[in-house]
Amino acid sequence: MKKAIELIEKDYLKSDIPEFKVGDTVRVSQRIQEGDKSRLQAFEGVVIFRRGRGTGETFSVLKVEHTDSVEKTFPVHSPLVEKITVVKASKPKLKKSKLYHLRKQAVKK
Repeated sequence: MKKAIELIEKDYLKSDIPEFKVGDTVRVSQRIQEGDKSRLQAFEGVVIFRRGRGTGETFSVLKVEHTDSVEKTFPVHSPLVEKITVVKASKPKLKKSKLYHLRKQAVKK
């Protein structure tokens, strides 16, 4: 059963996704549709989790500015996500796979 699903999903997977992991700072360019016009909107922040596989794979980016924090979850293989750029790699000795504690730190600042 899994092999049949993987064969179907293979056509929808993107091949130009860079290697990034939790803790990296990434810039995600997302296509926004406004009426009959479309534009690209960039969202830059720290990846706090990455989960799933295949077409259901998602990752969440936390952006902190002054005292406000915004978190967005993006599907990796979505046609609306134009480009993912790794701005800064994380430390090599990162021990956690989910950085939920960064949410609380953003509120305290």
